[in-house]
Amino acid sequence: MNVIKQLKWRYATKKFDTQAILSDSKLDILKEAFNLTALSYGLQTLKLVIVADKPKREALVEHSFGQRQVADASHLLVLCIQDEINQNDVNEHFENIVDIRNTPKTILEPFKNQLNSTIETMPKDKKEDWAIRQAYIALGNLMTVCAIEEIDSCPMEGFNPEAFDQSLQLDKKGLKSVLLLPVGKRAKDDMFAELKKVRKPLSETVIEL
Repeated sequence: MNVIKQLKWRYATKKFDTQAILSDSKLDILKEAFNLTALSYGLQTLKLVIVADKPKREALVEHSFGQRQVADASHLLVLCIQDEINQNDVNEHFENIVDIRNTPKTILEPFKNQLNSTIETMPKDKKEDWAIRQAYIALGNLMTVCAIEEIDSCPMEGFNPEAFDQSLQLDKKGLKSVLLLPVGKRAKDDMFAELKKVRKPLSETVIEL
């Protein structure tokens, strides 16, 4: 698979084929890719909510400034951050390290204490900003995997997070929606599919020292 070729194939899909549904195997790949995203400290304080239910997605269009991709795609991926990030997240992460790698706790204790101190002294707004930046890393990872797997997608920031959280009851799960990624198959009459990519030449975007 030529990765560059696939990245050129990818575009922000404006119109999805409403009849095309992603297979379970494709969805499994996206789930695994999200779970394998490289995140700061290795802490997984993000959640991926996959909305397949059509009526639920139709109801979300009005909270997405009328953007039909939310309802017309095969599935809607909603990237969420936790409302609270605390020592429980750190301790759970290090328990996983012990269980999976069999690393002695005595070796991990200094790093765990340092990370706990960092998390506990970080103001809530800083934690949220940090978590949102992690969500963008996950979004980029998912978009690349979508391109490789020839899954069409459209990254979206234009929506009302509070309305989404209430509609999907994410607030009751201690989550906040921050990014959307409708996924599926491009419609044959999406005029944007055939447009050439507009990018600066490498000489203007890459600096080699």
